[in-house]
Amino acid sequence: MGLQDAQDHAQAQGLFLLSSHDETGAGRAQVLDRNWTVCSQSPAAGTSVTADTTIDFGAVKLDETCS
Repeated sequence: MGLQDAQDHAQAQGLFLLSSHDETGAGRAQVLDRNWTVCSQSPAAGTSVTADTTIDFGAVKLDETCS
């Protein structure tokens, strides 16, 4: 799923404490969220969370593959 779509989906579920990081470890900022694909999520998808839980997405650029 794209990073922007993942963030939109989380917000639609009432989750607003969202962060993201460059999954490659290069430390690049996700300036245009639509140009990134989610590779990982913490806590994992399907985990029960509350509104005060921070969701962190690990992402790579669209032309890259998740490792």
